[in-house]
Amino acid sequence: MHMHKHKHKQPDAEIQAQTLSATETNRQLMQAIFDELAKGNGKPFVDAMADDFCWILPGQTAWSRRYEGKRAVREELLRPLFAQFAGQFTNHAINIIADGDKVAVECRGKVTTRKGKPYNNTYCYVCRLEGAQLKELVEYMDTQLVESTLDAPA
Repeated sequence: MHMHKHKHKQPDAEIQAQTLSATETNRQLMQAIFDELAKGNGKPFVDAMADDFCWILPGQTAWSRRYEGKRAVREELLRPLFAQFAGQFTNHAINIIADGDKVAVECRGKVTTRKGKPYNNTYCYVCRLEGAQLKELVEYMDTQLVESTLDAPA
């Protein structure tokens, strides 16, 4: 009689079910956030940000950099950005693609600046979530539109 100690290994179906539930939970969270953003309500989006949330803007614009922490995101990115908007900013999700802790959202923003210019950017947000909170967001967008329409942050 062999006395092998087998490490308890999860069956593949069980692992798959856990991944699926994380995928579905995260997809539903981002869907709920964007249902509100489409109406101009950004509160659920901000509420979902973890304290150590990091927003990354790749590119060469005056806004392009890493914003480390929820406070920095709010004070250094969102506040100066929204200060340039005349009307209500809306953002409509076109596609939400989720896989485990990652959710990619293809979306369309719509707003007019205080200078009367339309600022209707196209985005792809690649988000990483953890425990129903946003930990990281990489924002790919039309950088040329940012340069031609927005003022540099103060």
